Amino acid sequence: MTAAPPASPTVAHKFGGSSLADAACIAHVAALLLERPAPQVVVVSAMKGVTDALIGLAATAGEGDERWRADLDALFARHERTAEDLLGDDARSLAEVLAREKDALRGLLEAVALMGRAGPDLLDVIQGLGEVYASRLVEATLAHRGADVTRLDAREVLVVRTGELGAAVDWDASASRLAAWRKAFPAERVVVTGFVARDPDGRIVTLGRDGSDYSGAIFAALFDASELHIWTDVDGVFSADPRIVPESELVPHLSYDEACELAYFGARVIHPQTMAPAIRRSIPIYLRSTFRPDHPGTRIVAATAAGTPVKGFSAVEGLALVNVEGAGMIGVPGTAERVFGALRDAGISVVMISQGSSEHSICLVVREGDAPGAVHALEETFARELARGQIQSVEVTPDVAVLAAVGDGMAGTPGIAARLFTALARASINVRAIAQGASERNISVAISGREARRAVRAAHAAFYLSPQTVSIGVVGPGQVGRALVAQIAAARERLLRDANLDLRVRAISDSRRWLMDDVALPLDGWREALAAADAPADLDAMADHVHASHLPHAALVDCTASDAVADRYEGWLAAGLHVITPNKHLGAGDLDRYRRVQGLSRRGPARFRYEATVGAGLPVVQTLRDLIDTGDEIHTIEGVLSGSLAWLFTRFDGSVSFSELVREARAAGYTEPDPREDLSGMDVARKLVILAREQGLDLTLDQVVVESLVPAALEGVGPDAFLAGLDALDEPMAEALAAARAEGAVLRFVAHLDREGRATVGLARLPAEHAFAGLRLTDNVVQYTTARYRDNPLVVQGPGAGPEVTAAGVFADLLRIASTLGGVA
Repeated sequence: MTAAPPASPTVAHKFGGSSLADAACIAHVAALLLERPAPQVVVVSAMKGVTDALIGLAATAGEGDERWRADLDALFARHERTAEDLLGDDARSLAEVLAREKDALRGLLEAVALMGRAGPDLLDVIQGLGEVYASRLVEATLAHRGADVTRLDAREVLVVRTGELGAAVDWDASASRLAAWRKAFPAERVVVTGFVARDPDGRIVTLGRDGSDYSGAIFAALFDASELHIWTDVDGVFSADPRIVPESELVPHLSYDEACELAYFGARVIHPQTMAPAIRRSIPIYLRSTFRPDHPGTRIVAATAAGTPVKGFSAVEGLALVNVEGAGMIGVPGTAERVFGALRDAGISVVMISQGSSEHSICLVVREGDAPGAVHALEETFARELARGQIQSVEVTPDVAVLAAVGDGMAGTPGIAARLFTALARASINVRAIAQGASERNISVAISGREARRAVRAAHAAFYLSPQTVSIGVVGPGQVGRALVAQIAAARERLLRDANLDLRVRAISDSRRWLMDDVALPLDGWREALAAADAPADLDAMADHVHASHLPHAALVDCTASDAVADRYEGWLAAGLHVITPNKHLGAGDLDRYRRVQGLSRRGPARFRYEATVGAGLPVVQTLRDLIDTGDEIHTIEGVLSGSLAWLFTRFDGSVSFSELVREARAAGYTEPDPREDLSGMDVARKLVILAREQGLDLTLDQVVVESLVPAALEGVGPDAFLAGLDALDEPMAEALAAARAEGAVLRFVAHLDREGRATVGLARLPAEHAFAGLRLTDNVVQYTTARYRDNPLVVQGPGAGPEVTAAGVFADLLRIASTLGGVA
């Protein structure tokens, strides 16, 4: 004979009010339960808002306000509608039960109206009825769907004693009553009322704060469940409150101790008292979302696997710091005992304690509303010492918050406290007091309440974000800016996966409006979002947003050609923002401004990178920098530094007029919108100034001898008039081409700089075998003649115009900065 398979273990489920808000939610809960194997014990809260409504009914009736009768009708109408939606024609028997419940509650409220108030015992009875009603709805729904189910009113079996530490279960009495009840009701699934119980004298009581969760753990223990699933409207426990820290991550595993610590400091975790029965029996607790039942949620067990040393951050606000200070306290036994005794007698709970080893002061954190009472109690207790000057003061600092970092892995892991305090310091947050238990599971710091949110975000970033997380703002989303954003979007996942580099474009601004996101902008539809944005352009606000104190690093990328934007670099760098740009106005503009910005970049934490100002994506500036840094001596720099002009002169062979080529280049995006920027030679001159200054020459733009290709008659006209008059270029350019061909030469627009700082820019006839003669399309070419490269100059050549290559140069600068970044510092 084959032995019967062992019975499956019972699994306990507890559903909160948000999971039972209406008929659709209850139907979803029933389906969720029926998808999972029996046996089950299902503990339910009241429907969302019902407990508050019951308390409100008692208060209204106690005030003699007859509106409680209409409110009572509305409350039961809600339950009756829910029953009809769930059960249809089968709702009649449940409707009769609810009618009896309504009559019973009406009788209680009439008694309250007669007495003028609801005493504590009667209020306990009334406010616990929501769970009774909800349990009837859930049981009826499961039965309607064919489940073997029964309902247990917890008041029939659960016995608790209430005291200073809350409700304590009489386990023996409760287990005995449950065993007898189970003999009479052996169904596979049991729906239990949460929150309610009886005391040893048979009076109905409630379990207080988080009472339904507590009931879930109690009945998990009484039913000897293998697991307890707490179902809510969130996926589980997060590393910080997602409303404060959008980057917070779900914590898949917590120990009981970690969960208790986080809950104490206000995190949305199951209450420590709630966990006690599960902890006692080592029952795993799962915190999960009713609305995403396939998500595994957070598992809470005795010990967790190794991982992030800090599991989470939380903050309690609305506190005050009370400091008892005096030289007379040093070495005096019993001082701390007197402090805490005084607060105990005043009924004041202490949130956090910090005491210096010198015993010169004892610092306490209490609820802000308790602070006056705490001061009064301490001044009375130490009245004699205060009079004698042995204790100098009992002082209060209001508006305090306590930030807690929690994790079992903190124990024995060097540098945890240092990283936390460094992150807070970087966010300019002053720590008022510090406490760390001997278990090293928790570091708590008292800070200003105004800084609580910033502190949580800064601390979280220090432990949960990549040390190379960079907050990025892009100014000027024209052709180059758009190309840059596209390149970041394409490379972002790879860089995060392979290099732990987390690039977040958090703001984009054009000349009229700006767009931002707290985490990172979606880079697939940002152009449409920017066009629809209603925030007017504000570079100060944008810089403040990008330079978020909770993110390790920040960079602003200027893709404009604006001198006014370049004027802001100094302030951005001084504030700690890296600046990256293809904008030539800073490098070739006012010399004093240039020196200040370069000085900030060399001395400060933020860097100024501008490779794309010369040669687009070519390593022109970097190559020059490497030559200088390695001790080479620069003799001359020569080059074709305009991709636009390179394209024009490689194409200009007389078969098409020069003006037609200019129009074609403009349409292709090879020139500036006003081609005079290129044809005048000023763009090349600016690049030459940048290279001169890079090697230490104090060259200014007006010192460069520039040969402009723009006819004098077209210099002062508007852009449209210039484009209309382009034909004026054709005759002189045709003559220049003929003269070059007569010599067997080619035309190129060349920049030249010697070691004395003499700089020229203009049209040159070069031999056909010259290094600059064989350019292709938009090629730039730079030739460095140096002490090392004297006989065979060093040449850098490649495409030097177009938004893609220019954006690539900017992106390369961003990556160069990122490669030097460490953690939060």
